[in-house]
Amino acid sequence: MTDVAAAYPASLHDYLGGAGESALQQAYQIGRAALEAGTSLVAIADIHHACLRKLLTPEASTDECDRILTGAAQFFAECISPYEMTYGGFREANTALRHFNEVLEQEAKRIAKVLHDEAGQLLVAVYIALQNLSDEVPAVQPHVVKVTQLLDQIESQLRRLSHELVPALLNDLGLVPALRYLFEGLAQRSQLTIFIEAVPEQRLPRRVETTLYHIAKEALHNVIKHAQATSVWIGFHRTADSIRCRIRDDGKGFSPESIAVAQAEQGFGLIGIRERLGVVGGHLQINSGAGRGTELVISIPMEK
Repeated sequence: MTDVAAAYPASLHDYLGGAGESALQQAYQIGRAALEAGTSLVAIADIHHACLRKLLTPEASTDECDRILTGAAQFFAECISPYEMTYGGFREANTALRHFNEVLEQEAKRIAKVLHDEAGQLLVAVYIALQNLSDEVPAVQPHVVKVTQLLDQIESQLRRLSHELVPALLNDLGLVPALRYLFEGLAQRSQLTIFIEAVPEQRLPRRVETTLYHIAKEALHNVIKHAQATSVWIGFHRTADSIRCRIRDDGKGFSPESIAVAQAEQGFGLIGIRERLGVVGGHLQINSGAGRGTELVISIPMEK
């Protein structure tokens, strides 16, 4: 910020004095340096405004004021052009990520259909073959019963996996019923107790519901894999402008300062959560510490 405040007035003075293209190039370099330093556009605009106040003196003629305003506007536009290019790149990346997520959703639907239809048909064929074997060789009937029971468990798990990939309940009944079904299956497989503390009173926009569903699923898989927790609590709070979701566990916790290392070395799924939130303009806050569990606070603006 200090470097920008010092460089901007001098370079603007040179440009207004006739330095031409070289001064505009300097404006661009000032903008790049400010962007890399994390200087906000508002701060640059304040510096620009302060320069204009000094340049537009009461003694200046109308023609002189017009010349200063025109030249200063050109200089300011060149200075903030790195911000515009960065924003354009971010917008393109966000569009690409949204398209990628849509492709993933379509692929998930295809896999879910294979699990539900084709795998289901194979299981039916196995059931029939076992029944025929039992009829032809009565002595193997006790073994057939045991194998049939195992197949029943496989069929149940396939149904749950199919639902978790593309939850029909999410489209038909909404976020909360879909989450309850998801939590039931995860609790059975992990011995994790999951509590829903508060729920939205009304349906949310489809994209928001889909995002929250997949984030909750990813967060719970993280808890099962890393947290050594016994219980998880999830709650929602809706306002006129946003929906907030809190997911907290009673696990071992971790240091948020080392989250980059944890993501790289331990495979935490927080990168995927942030990417999903980025598509819908959401935000993730992590509250954690050694021995005191972890809380994820997810905020998503409501679509107008």
